Amino acid sequence: MAIQTSIVARNAELDALAPLANSGYIRIYTGSIPATPETAVSGTLLAELQFGATAFGAAAAGVITANAITQDSSADNTGVAGTYRALKSDGTTPLWDGTVSTSGADMNLNSTSINAGVAVSISSLTVTLPQ
Repeated sequence: MAIQTSIVARNAELDALAPLANSGYIRIYTGSIPATPETAVSGTLLAELQFGATAFGAAAAGVITANAITQDSSADNTGVAGTYRALKSDGTTPLWDGTVSTSGADMNLNSTSINAGVAVSISSLTVTLPQ
């Protein structure tokens, strides 16, 4: 049986996780989420965006919401976004992976259809810890 954590505990975990993303990166890929963040992503890299110096606000109700994220002014490749990976500011250490859609996903874009050379911006990004 798995443990169940309180909102207070989830908020504490998220408040410890959030600073790891400060000035870090978000890489958007085609395909689905890898088995773990340590597993190489098999999809095509579509775009890379950067978290701000303070990536997230304080956790509330087991959720952190990203502050403003710097857009990618020129996408790397053309494709349909399916997953993203968050990395530390070193650009190599993975933090977590998440889903991409236009609504209801961990990270929402205006459109999941990305075209090479076109700007890409994120409309919302949240990280939720389950109970």
